Amino acid sequence: MVNLVLKFAQSCRAAELGVSTAEVLDTIRQLEYIEVLDESQFRTVLRSNFSKSRRDQGLFDSLYDLFFHDMCEDACMIRPDAPNHPLEHLFDELKRENQDDEIFQAITDFLAGDAAGYIALIHKIQVQPDVQTGVVKSNLASVSNKLSVMLKLNRVREAAARFSGDIYGPAGNEERKRVDLFLNHRLNRAFEMLQEDPRPKNDSMKQVLSREKRLGEMGERSFASLSPREVEDMRALIDQLARKLRDIVSRRYKARKKGVLDVKKTLRRSAGHQGVPIDVRYREKPPRKGRVVTLCDVSGSVWSAARFMLNMLYSLHDCFSQIRSYVFVSGLAEVSDIFEHYEINDAIERVMTHPDIRYQELTDYGETFRRFQQHHMDQLTRKTTLIIVGDGRSNYLNPQEAILEEMRKKSRRIIWLNPEDPSLWNTGDSEMHRYKACCHELRSCRNLNQLFEFVEDLVL
Repeated sequence: MVNLVLKFAQSCRAAELGVSTAEVLDTIRQLEYIEVLDESQFRTVLRSNFSKSRRDQGLFDSLYDLFFHDMCEDACMIRPDAPNHPLEHLFDELKRENQDDEIFQAITDFLAGDAAGYIALIHKIQVQPDVQTGVVKSNLASVSNKLSVMLKLNRVREAAARFSGDIYGPAGNEERKRVDLFLNHRLNRAFEMLQEDPRPKNDSMKQVLSREKRLGEMGERSFASLSPREVEDMRALIDQLARKLRDIVSRRYKARKKGVLDVKKTLRRSAGHQGVPIDVRYREKPPRKGRVVTLCDVSGSVWSAARFMLNMLYSLHDCFSQIRSYVFVSGLAEVSDIFEHYEINDAIERVMTHPDIRYQELTDYGETFRRFQQHHMDQLTRKTTLIIVGDGRSNYLNPQEAILEEMRKKSRRIIWLNPEDPSLWNTGDSEMHRYKACCHELRSCRNLNQLFEFVEDLVL
């Protein structure tokens, strides 16, 4: 049983499901207190130790079913790991003929019952970055690698068919039927794993589509449809709303004698007069200020929403301990200093002419996340709220949702504001079906009513 748990932990680690040595030891100790043959108890012990959050449960369940059901059902047909079994010669021959081929080695190990190498291979393909040749960028590298694995799976299938024919003779032979069924079943499962698109569960994500109509007709106008005169009127309205929110926040910080009773201070203050009357004291802990990092898509119509978002946040600068802002089309440029040293209208104009922003290129969210991972990941802490403003359209390039998932783990929360109508999400080159699994909150943000409602929730 110990070896079984260790092999399963190895498969979990290959799929980037973090399992520490301490958790493996805890699992082995806890198995002594349950009926191991009761699968519900056995699965619960493994899941409680290996799956640390609800987001990991989907990946854990798929790995558990693969390891303890699919692979074990195959083993019931035939025992390829039995000493001197004829299939051992097939596995040895495949490994010997392809000693320097990582893919062949992983496939052969998978057939032999060791899935960790093949799981790691698939995970590597899924998170592979795009390749840029000259000025053209594409995700053909990932597609090419998947095709390469498929071709080698077919070659293994052909080699397996020749092997069973040489050893067991005619196709009607009962032993050959069992061997062919075993090999085909495992190879088919390998094909399925290659085609799967695993996404973490995110049942707790808050998706906000409705809003309160509080600003009348102007509040309902789409950012993309505003005229230059209406843009100026909108900025004045944002200033009014920001002052209102700042006043509310300042009152919260000035509030005293509210909150949890501080017993120690109360007793000390009351000791001088023997507690009559008692001088009640409270823990004076003002609300903490949060840190905000924004990633704003500034391509096309998305910029019309992003600039109002930046305007609102910098109008509320006193409500946050720090605001760091980045804009992108393909790549990434920090504009925090621009907004700190220039008036908002001048700052927006400077952003639109920033030399590091390549407006002529196609929008690439994957490249943006990769640049952030390389140069700015230290900006994310457990006190940071990451706000992403964009439509999630990445022109069919690699979305790199694995990097966004890493950003989620380092942040307090990730909020995605999408200026598109929700009916357009997940259509065409939209990658929102991938990105939403990595977010704590997903909101439609197409007008001032929706923006103000969001900022109000963020600040208060």
